[in-house]
Parts: sequence; structure tokens; C-alpha cells
Amino acid sequence: MLAAERRDLLIQRLRTDGKLVARDLAAELGLSDDSIRRDLRELAAAGLCHRVYGGAVPASPALADYAARHDVEPASKQQIAAHAAGLIRPGSTVILDGGTTTLAVARALPPDLDGTVITHSPTIASALVEHPRVEVYLLGGRLFKHSAVTCGAAAVEAAGTVSADLFLLGVTGVHPTAGLTTGDPDEAAMKRALSRRAAETYVLASVEKIGAVSRYQVLPLDEVAAVVTDCPPNDTLAALADDGVTVLRAP
Repeated sequence: MLAAERRDLLIQRLRTDGKLVARDLAAELGLSDDSIRRDLRELAAAGLCHRVYGGAVPASPALADYAARHDVEPASKQQIAAHAAGLIRPGSTVILDGGTTTLAVARALPPDLDGTVITHSPTIASALVEHPRVEVYLLGGRLFKHSAVTCGAAAVEAAGTVSADLFLLGVTGVHPTAGLTTGDPDEAAMKRALSRRAAETYVLASVEKIGAVSRYQVLPLDEVAAVVTDCPPNDTLAALADDGVTVLRAP
């Protein structure tokens, strides 16, 4: 089998199986483990997979910059946003993470909602200007332009001064063994800091994030109340349920 043919096979297996096990592939193809690991390194360098111990899993397409993410699964994000907006009760305090899905949540909130929103996203704060009964607290810090959020030491320190009933968390990967992940270490630290300040954390995961893995862990799955997704039933969701993770299906 030519190298290009092997690459195509590995990409197809990632799509269908959701993972690659290096030892099994080496045995199946009659190659050395080193050959398969080299193939996986090349796929990872091209952004087509994320290497894990013993193999690889799909890389998240949600790692694109903020402007590009608006065009990734917009219908999925709208469905999740509508469901997540229903979790926010009048009079409550909610932390909205940055990202295109949480922006959709802000836009889905009833115009007469009475409550408090804390966010480190200037974009989300701006979207709530026309909600006259929503108090908005914008956490300051270094602006991470890739995701249009504040993060870094100042932002983490600011997060430590607030408390909320609910945190709606955005990630780029939801995986049964890797947990909840994202592509930047400072952003991951900020998300952890915000989660610690809320009574409950709900993960908003559009379909392309289910089964994907990014480089930096945000939280293990046992630290969140539920994952909100519209992803059709698949092996990843079944594995999450087997591990006791609550999955809320957006209609």
C-alpha cells in the first residue's frame, strides 16, 4: 500500500470509528508500529488528528479562529442555544463562556429576562446591551483575539471575585477518556476558573465537538452537571452515558 493510500485509509477510519489504535493498524496492514506512529505524526501535523497514548482521535474543527467558527455547524449551535437558554431562570446569575454557541445563547434569551450575566466575552456583553433587565458584568484581562475573550492572570483573578448559579461552558472537544478540551492553555485555565465559581456547569457541544479532542484539558467529565448537544446517538454518546455523564438532547 502506498503512503498516500495509507493516509486516506487512516482518515477514513478516523471518520467511521472515531479513533485509531496504532498496534491494531500495524498488525492489520503488516507494518511496524513505528511506521504507523510516523503516519499519525504526519496527520497530527496537518491538523487531521490528535495523538493520544496508543493511537489517535479526531482533531476538533472548532479550533478555527472566532470568525471562521461562525460557519461551523450553525444550525446545531442554534438548537443547543435554544435549549440552553431554557436553563437560565429569572432572577438567577449565570456565567456565559465565550464562543459562537454561547453567543447564540445570549441572542436566544427572552428580551424581558430579569437576571445577571457574567462573561469574559466582549461580544456577548455587547449582544446583551438590548436586554434592559439583564445586569452584565464583563471580566477584564488580556484579550485573546483567536476566541474574542479575556484570559490570562488578570482575568483569572477577576473570575475569583464572582459567584453564579450556572456556568454555560464552551469547549472544542468532548471525549469519554480525554474529557473536555480546548486548544489554548490560558483559555483552558480561564474556563476552569469560571467553572469553580458556579454551582453547576453545563457543557454546550455542537455535533462537531462530540468525540473530538484538543490539546489542553479544561475539566474531567465528572465535574459537570450535563452535556447539552444535538448530536445523533453514536458510540461516543453511549460511552459518556455508560460513564454516568448526563447528556441533554437539544430537539
